[in-house]
Formats: sequence, structure tokens, C-alpha cells
Amino acid sequence: MNRISTDQFSQSIHAMHGATASLTARERVHEQFEGDTVWEGEVLVFKLSDHPTASRCFAWEVDGEITAVLAEGPIETATDAVRASIWADGAEEPEA
Repeated sequence: MNRISTDQFSQSIHAMHGATASLTARERVHEQFEGDTVWEGEVLVFKLSDHPTASRCFAWEVDGEITAVLAEGPIETATDAVRASIWADGAEEPEA
């Protein structure tokens, strides 16, 4: 369960993506890699009423930080959104 209110999620989605968001569903995602849990939690699915290219957005929070991923291109499900976010986070890490 997310600790942040639905209204806060909607406000964050508007700030990040410039769209009005309405909650439509909640989905559990358990993402594993080589048998280990990489991420597990609740993803909120929002309908976007005024975004130019996306009609949905997937959002979740970890330690008070909201991630919001648009349903565009290869991102069709909550699991796709989590995987894309994990990949993007890994790509941003500096090499040691």
C-alpha cells in the first residue's frame, strides 16, 4: 500500500507530465531477476484526460518519492512501467 494520497499522486503526475490524472486501478507488481526480488509493490493506474500522446500513466512511491511512467510505446502494463524504471535507474548509475 502506498503511503501517499491519491491526490498527491495526481498532483505529481500533473507536475511531471502536464496531464490531469484520475485513478482507475491498483495493481500488485513483483519483479524478479535471476530469482531475486528486484522490486515489489503497488502500482496505481491513472487515466489521463489531457495528455497529447498517452491515455494512461502508472505511478508508485518508494520512500516518499513518486515515479510516474506514461503508457506509451512498449509500456503497456504496470509491470512494463516498473521494468522500464528499473532499467532507466540502472542506466543512470555511474561506473565505479
